[in-house]
Amino acid sequence: MGKITSIKKGKTPGRRVEVFLDGEPALGLLPETVRHQKLKVGQELGESMLENLAKADLRQRCYNTAARFLSYRPRSESEMRQRLARHGYDAETIEKTLGRYREMGLVDDAAFARFWVENRNIFSPRSKRLAKMELKKKGLQTGIIEEAVNEIDEKENAYRAALSRARRLEALDYKDFRLKLGQYLGRRGFSYGIIKEITDRVAQELRKK
Repeated sequence: MGKITSIKKGKTPGRRVEVFLDGEPALGLLPETVRHQKLKVGQELGESMLENLAKADLRQRCYNTAARFLSYRPRSESEMRQRLARHGYDAETIEKTLGRYREMGLVDDAAFARFWVENRNIFSPRSKRLAKMELKKKGLQTGIIEEAVNEIDEKENAYRAALSRARRLEALDYKDFRLKLGQYLGRRGFSYGIIKEITDRVAQELRKK
């Protein structure tokens, strides 16, 4: 048992707060932990409370780490779980953190899959097959993947991808142009039938200019 005699905040935002018990430094906690646990000078802390504070601080640190990871772009649950594990958090803490983010709608595999497909469709069009492979690597379930990729129009994606690439290949002769463009679309996962149709279409459009 000890009494809080001082709570010293860090000099910069986000720095850990030092909690003194009976005049001696005893705990280093995140400001959020101190605030959420409503710690104050004069409060008595027993062993069980000290253990609870340590656990609460660990959960808050995990929550903050997840927030930073999510700030760049949406993530799948599997990505989140792997990243938090690499930071050294235990499985129980990770699952509780993910549960909080699921409740807020910030970790949602179905929404993530839709985001991923829409983003690819706009900035880097590709086939359903390649999109499925990418989403599988993100740890998504088959049903979620299938629903997301059903929105892909493969011919439209192949055409837009081909137009973007064709501008770099216009100086080539007809044979090499079709070969290089076909290889590019192949790397995007499109089938032979779609590749042939789209390369023919784009080649003809360019020859008409």
